[in-house]
Amino acid sequence: MDNARSGVRIDKWLWAARFFKTRALASKACDIGRIQCGDLRAKPAREIHLGDMLQIENEGGLFQVEVLAISHMRGPAAVAQTLYRETEASREARIKLAEERKAMQQFAPLPERRPSKRDRRRIIQFRGRG
Repeated sequence: MDNARSGVRIDKWLWAARFFKTRALASKACDIGRIQCGDLRAKPAREIHLGDMLQIENEGGLFQVEVLAISHMRGPAAVAQTLYRETEASREARIKLAEERKAMQQFAPLPERRPSKRDRRRIIQFRGRG
């Protein structure tokens, strides 16, 4: 079989490219519509080929990538990054979003300590469950 013409399941490629920790998570992301190939929602069994443009939404943000290589197995992160090329617009948007998130932490700082038992009771009462 010619390697340039052969494809691989999209869930397997997403796992090999380290966008998701497990194939099950990659498959679930496809099922709920967080993966698009071109302008179409991608099902987990869809085969991808060299040159395909993917839009991937995961906990790291929204990625727009071009498939540069096909891999059936997961390898080191350095190898996984050679499987795709992220678009400049995608990279800039993710960096901007991270900066905004970091700036918002100044306005809503984390609490200094865990809630005490008394604080927890008040939280439960405020939420209307008590």
